[in-house]
Amino acid sequence: MTNDQYTFANPVTRYPKLDPKPQHQSGPGSSEEMSPKPDIGADSYRGTGRLDGRKALVTGADSGIGAAVAIAFAREGADVAISYLPDEEEDAQEIVALIEAAGRKAIALPGDLVDEEYCSSLVADAVAGLGGLDILVNNAGKQQAVEKFEELKPEQFDETFKTNVYAMFWISQAALPHLEPGSTIINTTSVQAYSPSPILVDYASTKATINAFTKSLAGQLAPRGIRVNAVAPGPIWTPLQVAGGQPTDALPGFGDQTPLGRPGQPAELAPAYVFLASGESSYVIGETLNVNGGMPTP
Repeated sequence: MTNDQYTFANPVTRYPKLDPKPQHQSGPGSSEEMSPKPDIGADSYRGTGRLDGRKALVTGADSGIGAAVAIAFAREGADVAISYLPDEEEDAQEIVALIEAAGRKAIALPGDLVDEEYCSSLVADAVAGLGGLDILVNNAGKQQAVEKFEELKPEQFDETFKTNVYAMFWISQAALPHLEPGSTIINTTSVQAYSPSPILVDYASTKATINAFTKSLAGQLAPRGIRVNAVAPGPIWTPLQVAGGQPTDALPGFGDQTPLGRPGQPAELAPAYVFLASGESSYVIGETLNVNGGMPTP
């Protein structure tokens, strides 16, 4: 496999600077309909056995960062259960096929994370299908740009917190009885936690909450041998952006503000999750690993 994550390359030009045309998708969005299509590592990620025999649950794994993580975990030797909205079945089945092509077990578990009952059954079904659980990645997120604060509806505010924060709480709590010492929980926060965009009041607020949740839970679970950490992506080219996460007319300059001058690709996030899930990070607890193209963070 050429141009994998181990290939020496200039990070400025490793991926071309995007100049996407204005585009919009309704609903959760699909990678297949994006132009250009995001790189989730399907043709590039090379595994080296870092997660042999592990059992992982990844939410929001039909596309974007979650899909890249699921592919990387499988190629590193883990069996993977993926959570996604029912409307994303076509994209999800592509990820299932890639997991199985890596020789690993794939469990597809559609549902809506705003439903507490689904979150509980999600964990139970993942444990039953995988035969256990030792890696949990809370990655699914809702992001909808609202340019005027007075137009931010309470219903959207509530759904954003339900999807990004409550689901993380429900799933982590349901997973805990199944997590043995050596297990890991990895949450997805964002550069928005540190540098919030004016049009993402609700989303940025959830990401700051995820940071605090991660550090607090990490301190509580560390004595039990369970590590909790987070990854904070910068501007990453995913369906989230074209399905209302950014104003349509802002897409052509998306990611230009980073020192690298381009947005990141989902494939560039996967190694961070693999590191935090593997034994290589055994002394890393309560950390937020920033993968944002050089944007300053505290």
